[in-house]
Order: sequence, then C-alpha cells, then structure tokens
Amino acid sequence: MLRRTLASNWFYVVLMIALIILPHAIGWVSGDSPFGVRGRPVGQSIYWQGILIEVFVLAVLAMSYNLVFGFTGVISFGHALFFGIGGYILGVVLEYTDLTGEVGLLIGIGLTLIISAVLGLVIGMVTLRLRGVYFAMFTLAVAEMFYIFFSRLALTRAEDGFALTELPVWIDPTRSRLTFYYIALALLAATFLFIRRLIFSPTGAVLLAVRENEERARTIGFDTLRFKLLAITLAGMIASLAGLVQVILNKKVGPEVLNVSNTIDPLLMTIIGGAGTFTGPVIGAAGLHLGDRLLRDLVIEVGGASIDIGANWALILGIVFILVVLVFPYGIVGTFRRWRTKQAK
Repeated sequence: MLRRTLASNWFYVVLMIALIILPHAIGWVSGDSPFGVRGRPVGQSIYWQGILIEVFVLAVLAMSYNLVFGFTGVISFGHALFFGIGGYILGVVLEYTDLTGEVGLLIGIGLTLIISAVLGLVIGMVTLRLRGVYFAMFTLAVAEMFYIFFSRLALTRAEDGFALTELPVWIDPTRSRLTFYYIALALLAATFLFIRRLIFSPTGAVLLAVRENEERARTIGFDTLRFKLLAITLAGMIASLAGLVQVILNKKVGPEVLNVSNTIDPLLMTIIGGAGTFTGPVIGAAGLHLGDRLLRDLVIEVGGASIDIGANWALILGIVFILVVLVFPYGIVGTFRRWRTKQAK
C-alpha cells in the first residue's frame, strides 16, 4: 500500500527530497556552510534558504486562498486579515507576557489557531449570506478596518510595530536558519497533504459541488452555508499560520502584514498557477516570488536606454498576468491538465 502510494506520487516525493537536500547542495557548490559562518547567517546557502522560506510561506498562503476560491468558489478580498492576525497574536504574546521560549511560542501558535478560527466563523456567519461582489467587497472592508485599527492601536505600537526578541534559539531564523527552513518546508508539506486529503473526502466533494452549482447542491439537501463556513474557517487558520511563520522570519510585526497586498498576491498566484488545482498555487507562488527576487536588480539596455526591471516590477507583473490569462485560461496547471486529458482521448 505504501509502495503504491509513493509510486503514484513519485513527483512530490522527489521534489521533497530535492528541497531537503538543496541547502546542503548549494553550500557544497558555493563552499559556504548551510549553517552559516560562526553562528552568523551569511553565505549563499543561507541567502537561498531565506528566499525559499518566503516561497514556502507564500505557497501556504496561496493554498489557503485556493481552498476558498478554487475549491469552494468563494471570492474573498479579506484574506490578509488572517495572515496578519497570526503574526500579531504571536507578537503580543511574546511582547506583553512573561511567556518566553518554547512555552510562549506554543501558546502563541495555539491562540493563533483559536482566534483565527473564531474570526473566520464570525466573519463567515455575518457575510456568507451575501453573494459575489457584495461578499468580496464586505470582506475587503472588514480587512481594511482591522488594518487601520492595528496601525493606530497603542497595544500594537501603531505603525511602528514591534520586534520579536524572545524566540527560542532553535527556531530563530538568525541563529538557526536551516532548522527554520525545514519547519517552513514541513508546514508547506502538511498544508498540501491536508488540503488534498480534505478535497478527496466526502466533505471535499460537497465543497466542489458548491463551487460548480450551489443551488443544485442546496436542492439535493446539503447545507451549503455550513460547508462554505467550514472552508473559510480552515483557510483562515492556515493563512494565520503562514503569517506567523512570516513574522518569525522577519523577527518583526507591523501593520504591513495586514496590507491588502497579502490578499491580492495569493489571488494572483492561485489564478496564474491554476485555481482548483493542488500544485497551481505553489507554482504561482514560486514563479512570482522567485521572479521578483531574481529580477529585482536586473537592468536591461535596449537601444541605448536602460530599463530597470526592479523599478518596473509591478508593470511587468501586470503584463505577465495578462499573458498567462490569455495563454493559460485555466492557469498553468489547469490548462496543462486539460490538454493532457484531450491528448489521452
């Protein structure tokens, strides 16, 4: 049974092994240690670990958005709220309580999951009776309300935010970058497996039915509001964990984690990679973020004129998005899957 499962998912197994080995491979090629130099986070391996951790976080965020948008058919513009709440809860626990080290971290994670679940339930119960653009606009308004509130709240030090200084050594990305890399990779793998298992379950079948035709699913006898509420709650919890990992990586939390870009980015990643697919959001997150980091300092000379790619990244991203939508109308993975299905017939 195990052998058959591994054989049918060989691509994911090989990819995981490659990502596990990658920091050591980069260190071997560059001559740098994957653990840094004398306890300091320097070297090519450390640099790429940081970039890949950001990719993992964005992939988890995009997968959580895909659970709502791609698999349930609910368009939300308030996903940044859950992402930011995860970081703020951990920051407040470590900053204003005597809980430090592993105890503070575990309590912060527990409170993040509980509060994000409650928040998802409350927002879902209030807004899910709205449909389409009305639901999307209401969730955007709620997220922006929290953004303004936290940017002015004295408890969170308003726009300044605060640094995370009481992290355990083994999870501190400055002192233990490689360990934190594997933690972020484990979160990515766990999120992927959880969503895949959920969608292949009877509950997932109902979510897909709601996406395809909510009225028909309701006529059959399913409480569609309850299933959409479940999807929003689970997606919010996953997004909050992604936000928590992001602020640990940055060792700082501020209003920027609640910025609307943390809703737009996963939306673009999901659409580009393929909404309603398992690997699409991951490919979208990797492509967009690696493109941003690799092309940020690139300057192209055209006819004697210099084009700064980094300064015009938003414009380039817009052009790429338009081209992808035109060439891959179902996203990269979705379009490839449909092409392969046609070829098999």
